[in-house]
Amino acid sequence: MQKLAGTFLLLMIPVLSIAQTVNRGQITGTVTDSVTKKVIDVTIISLIKTGAVSPFTWIGVNADGSFKFAGVPEGQYRLVANTMGYRTKIIDSLVVTAAAPVCAIGNIPLAPVGKVLKEVMIAGKAQVLNNKMDQLVYNATADITSQNGVATDVLKKVPMIAVDVDGNVSLQGNENVRFLINGKPASILGSGISDVLQTIPASQIKRIEVMTSPGAKYDASGTAGVINIVLKDDKAKGVNGSIHLSAGTRLENGSINLAARKGRIGMSAFFSGNTQLKSKVVNTADRLSFNTGKDTLTQFIQHRISPFSKNSYQSGINLEWEVTPRNTLTATAGFSHMVTYATGRVEQDQRTYLSTGQTLSDIVSERNAATNFGENARNWSLTYLKTFRKKGRELSLNYVSSNTDNKNYDAQITTYQKSKFPASGIRSNNPGRDRETDISIDYVEPVSKDFKIETGLKAIIENIDNSVVTDTLLNDGVFVNNPGQTYRFHFKRNIYAGYASVSFSLFNKLLDGKAGVRYEHTETRSDLPEADIPVDDILAPGLLLQHKLDETQSFRFAYTYRIQRPAYEDLNPFLGIIDPHNLTAGNPALKNETGQKIEIGYNKTFDNNSSLYIGGLYNINHNDIQHYTSFFPVYVVNGTNYYDVSLSKTANIGRQTTFGINISGAAIITDKLSLRSDILLLEKNNIVPGFPDVGGWSYKANLNITYQFEKDLIAEAFGTINSKRADFQSIRPGYYNYTIAVKKQLFDKKGSLGLTAINPFSRYVNQYSSAYGTGFTQTNLRQTTMRSFGVTFNYKFGRPKGSTEKKKDTGLLAD
Repeated sequence: MQKLAGTFLLLMIPVLSIAQTVNRGQITGTVTDSVTKKVIDVTIISLIKTGAVSPFTWIGVNADGSFKFAGVPEGQYRLVANTMGYRTKIIDSLVVTAAAPVCAIGNIPLAPVGKVLKEVMIAGKAQVLNNKMDQLVYNATADITSQNGVATDVLKKVPMIAVDVDGNVSLQGNENVRFLINGKPASILGSGISDVLQTIPASQIKRIEVMTSPGAKYDASGTAGVINIVLKDDKAKGVNGSIHLSAGTRLENGSINLAARKGRIGMSAFFSGNTQLKSKVVNTADRLSFNTGKDTLTQFIQHRISPFSKNSYQSGINLEWEVTPRNTLTATAGFSHMVTYATGRVEQDQRTYLSTGQTLSDIVSERNAATNFGENARNWSLTYLKTFRKKGRELSLNYVSSNTDNKNYDAQITTYQKSKFPASGIRSNNPGRDRETDISIDYVEPVSKDFKIETGLKAIIENIDNSVVTDTLLNDGVFVNNPGQTYRFHFKRNIYAGYASVSFSLFNKLLDGKAGVRYEHTETRSDLPEADIPVDDILAPGLLLQHKLDETQSFRFAYTYRIQRPAYEDLNPFLGIIDPHNLTAGNPALKNETGQKIEIGYNKTFDNNSSLYIGGLYNINHNDIQHYTSFFPVYVVNGTNYYDVSLSKTANIGRQTTFGINISGAAIITDKLSLRSDILLLEKNNIVPGFPDVGGWSYKANLNITYQFEKDLIAEAFGTINSKRADFQSIRPGYYNYTIAVKKQLFDKKGSLGLTAINPFSRYVNQYSSAYGTGFTQTNLRQTTMRSFGVTFNYKFGRPKGSTEKKKDTGLLAD
């Protein structure tokens, strides 16, 4: 760790050497919609010296639509305001002098258009990354290698984020991420988060917001932080829409979006479908178990071939009604459906022998298994937003609810070579219903230009009903009910929260910051056996500070306290017995995992729009939740014996510390060539009482290359690599992935045609992993099909009512 700290300091020396003194000049303003008069909080403002081609600097507007360039040298400038769905605004002849250092533009109205413009345009280049004080924003619409993929393919491109081959997402090496979709909990879409992310077409995503140190407004759950996926919408008047179609050898998806707006009423709807074609996963596991004296050993080899496929579709409708200029109602409703099919044939060889090599027994068997999962989820929401005459004052009320029905079917039958033993097997049906309702109220009060207060209350009501019916195969070939594995349970968790936070600017803009605290009271009830889950109260503080050296570079410091509550499947003590040699179970005695994190970072933007971010982090989790595996020669459950069993349970293992460095940036090499890269280095340690400390180094790196061949033809190549990682009891596998894509714009840029190739030179991704514990060691080779080829077509149609051809804006009053 000392070596890592020294390395980080060496990396920061050249950064510190370019720090400059702050100039006095300022240029300020606010961006609004010329029709609705509402602020536009995703606008990019470029400041260009008169006579120059590239911007002097650029910034994103604040949540209230305002922006401020500080430290502007004397001179004459041109300002460009640009965002998707609005006409570009250009303001010339802005002058900063010693006598008049402050140039207050005031309101800048942007007119909505039918054509979707470039979301971020600075000297003709789309800006993919935007580092703000409290979040990193990734512009997904500028990403072409993910064009025929899903949300997880986009997330692979985002700095600090890693996605494994199963779609599990980690942020700064931590998988406890709180996901939001359009600011609402992703859990309202049902299913596990990795399944949800793999049903959202990449073409639907507008941007991804990453908050590694979320403010008090956000739920305290998720020790890694918050990722908000913002889907595309259209605010332009008239009727507009888009169609996306993608076909491939491994993945197919499509979507259609429609939007209509007239006067104060707007409506939008979408439908999307996704199919993961049948592909094979090959897994070979080799487990060696032994007694205390290691004179009797058992080698158990499983070779599994598992075809897998998935189908899903989603639909939704959004209605926005501006009742008055200061009162807006927004209602949404959605439905999603998902089905997965998995079968498998497992060849098994269990050989017991003495340390001398003498074989005591050799049992060869074959297990055939099937798993089908289906889910239907309904969700709806209602939001009321009230603004006031005082700029920045806001009151919002939110109601979000979801209802999910799911059903899981598992079956397996094991037959033995030469009929040494009778066939054995089980089958189970597991229907369930999940319901969640979130109700919140938030209020923002701008006390002064440099001081703002935010406060709010929230209630989260979760209800889960589940039942399992398990049948066991008897020697006569008949399935009968197994009462020891047949049960029904109810799980309910209510979370009541309140928060208060302040945003401030001190010492004549020398230091900007946010500070807040969130209180959460949790009540959990369950009829799970042995479950006595106490009421818990947590207080989660947070602090974020930023010092701008000038408008092109800044330092930030952040501290956050967050928790990870056990999911109900982590608490459920009933056994998962689909593989009789590898059982799983939850732990009703689990406690909350708590995490504290400190981050520091430096951000620099260069004149040609290149950027650099260097950051460091230290994180410590207490009561860290991980899976713990124990080996049993014989494991007895309700009178049933299971032999040579690895039992995996969730447990609070102790502490986990993480020290890391992140370096990311974008380089504009020429007008046609640009690069983006992200490197994340982590040193993790698992400190478990009674065991030696386990940990080590891991890394994640990616590189993206974009080349513009001509005006309407662009190519992109992306590659990422994740190293293996040591956990308390296992070594997780590493993997690599690479993608090549081209896109040709058609029909006056209303449409496009793209080709994509993923891992074209490797059919499988090979993943090697290992695990160990008292009385056993195990190695695994997992081969997952990743190679695929695809073609994508996009088309945008419609035109806003009363729109005109694009004209060059000539000044502040241009419309």
